[in-house]
Amino acid sequence: MEYRTIIEPFRIHSVQAIDLPDMTTREAALDRAGYNLFGLHADEVIIDLLTDSGTGAMSSEQWAGMMRGDESYAGSRSFFRFEGVVKDITGLEEVIPTHQGRAAEKILFSVAVKDGDVVPNNTHFDTTRANVEFQGAEARDLVIPEGTDPAAILPFKGNMDIGRLRSTIKEVGVDRIPLVMVTVTNNSGGGQPVSMQNLRDVRAVCDEYELPFYLDACRFAENAWFIKLREDGYADRTPREIAKEMFSLVDGATMSAKKDGLANIGGFLATNDESIAMNARNLLILTEGFPTYGGLAGYDLEAVAVGLEEVLDENYLRYRIRSTAYLAETVAGAGVPIVQPPGGHAVYLDAAALLPHIPSHEYPAQALAVELYRAGGVRGVEIGTVMFGKPDPDGGPDSPAPMELVRLAIPRRTYTQSHIDYVGEVVIDVAARAESLRGLTMTQQPPWLRHFTARFAEMG
Repeated sequence: MEYRTIIEPFRIHSVQAIDLPDMTTREAALDRAGYNLFGLHADEVIIDLLTDSGTGAMSSEQWAGMMRGDESYAGSRSFFRFEGVVKDITGLEEVIPTHQGRAAEKILFSVAVKDGDVVPNNTHFDTTRANVEFQGAEARDLVIPEGTDPAAILPFKGNMDIGRLRSTIKEVGVDRIPLVMVTVTNNSGGGQPVSMQNLRDVRAVCDEYELPFYLDACRFAENAWFIKLREDGYADRTPREIAKEMFSLVDGATMSAKKDGLANIGGFLATNDESIAMNARNLLILTEGFPTYGGLAGYDLEAVAVGLEEVLDENYLRYRIRSTAYLAETVAGAGVPIVQPPGGHAVYLDAAALLPHIPSHEYPAQALAVELYRAGGVRGVEIGTVMFGKPDPDGGPDSPAPMELVRLAIPRRTYTQSHIDYVGEVVIDVAARAESLRGLTMTQQPPWLRHFTARFAEMG
């Protein structure tokens, strides 16, 4: 018999105390941080769901691996272990370590993308988009129409729209498209997976036009698990076999190992293009470090190597996806609008549906995220017009993002079911008084990735 209770497929070996700041402390923290949750101190947060990137708990095997770390500047044994694991899973020939995913993106786009280019993606996430735009190129999102409808229920809402991909190629010309990219799972679109068939279809278009195809592979294992659960012909395949097939369809990949690498730091760029790899390594030496450490300590390389193996364990993936769905079912069951179906790494609250009285230029998702923290010390992150809207050069309202979401990203192997029950209670409490929430005005913003450091004031 299969029981309903979700049990963590691990035992707790070590614990870390959680601070429990009271309402007065939280209110003062919001004021100091300019109502930007990135500005909070960690000890001012009770449950931290800001990101699942680098915030997970490492296993005893990872900690043991770190003790074997070889800190040689060049030719470290730890690098060759890391390289071997990445090559075995991805099948890609050139492996370049970086300190995290955005460093891999920066290096790839610096050597492959030029001013005036267009980079198609199902949906670029924040740093990916910023690194494309920093090169003077356009980051164009081509997710299927249902991918921007939070209420639509499809098994693979992260899929790229193949028709729009073809139209984009015909519109701008092959010479202006240096590569096509697909993000798995589709973070900006609610952590939605991409089907194997869609990856094959993108591959076919890229072959037709002789375009390189790259994967943003931060959550490749979660995507593989969704394929196993939802796509015909994969139920009897292992996550590792499915992941290998995914990577066999691409020419390269970037990855933040802080997600499905189960590590606190690390990433890589992998490719089959020797020219890209040579130029990338030259830039790596200027910015990250020697090609056999790439900005990482030897013990970090060991932790990532172990994590990439552990993340493909079926018991872990079953727990991971089911525990995220548990929070989604809890809040949706109480009538809170969310992105459906639940994604793999996070629950996305639909702030536009919950707060229809707050227009996009008053940042409803940021207002909701602020109130979740104020009410219960739960820190999420806005994925809406603060993150993806465009400022009006004439000082008018920002152009809105396609969706106004609050992402509650669940760190891996970190919180228990009682923590998640508490988060559900906070969300339901805030949603019950949604009509009383006020919008925000942005008082300060930087030119790039403004959501990290912008400041706000609550509207009267």
